[in-house]
Amino acid sequence: MSSSKPRGQYAKGAERREQIIQMATDVFATEGFEGAALKRVAELVGVKEATLFHYFRGKQELLTAVLAERDRRSLAAIEEKEVGLSLMVRSAERNRREPGLTTLYAVASATANDPGHDSHGYFKERYAEVVDALAADIERRQTTGETRSDLPARNLARLVVAVSDGLQLQWLYDKDVDVADGLSEFIDALLKPQAQT
Repeated sequence: MSSSKPRGQYAKGAERREQIIQMATDVFATEGFEGAALKRVAELVGVKEATLFHYFRGKQELLTAVLAERDRRSLAAIEEKEVGLSLMVRSAERNRREPGLTTLYAVASATANDPGHDSHGYFKERYAEVVDALAADIERRQTTGETRSDLPARNLARLVVAVSDGLQLQWLYDKDVDVADGLSEFIDALLKPQAQT
């Protein structure tokens, strides 16, 4: 009998944690993640700001959970036919509508290179998954002749990711930078089949 109470407390804690993640994702998407954003999340959830961290080890763990939720929402919104390269461009278009989350992603990815960082595992795994997906798409395109085949698909995939991240970094300083258009133009130029000589 006594084991049911901890389970109930755990379920309630897990539910509150999920509520915080959902609310933080919504708030950070439009308001950013600095300054009063955490206070706003706490108000919307109905707790004190300090109570947020009863459910997370610290701010970085909450930010990582928000980034994972951002990824989950993105995957839920895509069409089945969107894979690899077209998905990268579509994601860049979506990021424009969620400037706070896009900034959070860029800042967090730049600071999580230390293996002891709370977000290190998230970014390492995410980069590996993105490169794998892009390489598979590029390889498929290489076999059909729609993409250059003089370079390994994985190398081309890494270049696409590098340009995407580089454009996103520039966007942090100049909101006129159109990451989706720049990425699309780069993909077209980079992957164009090479002329036979």
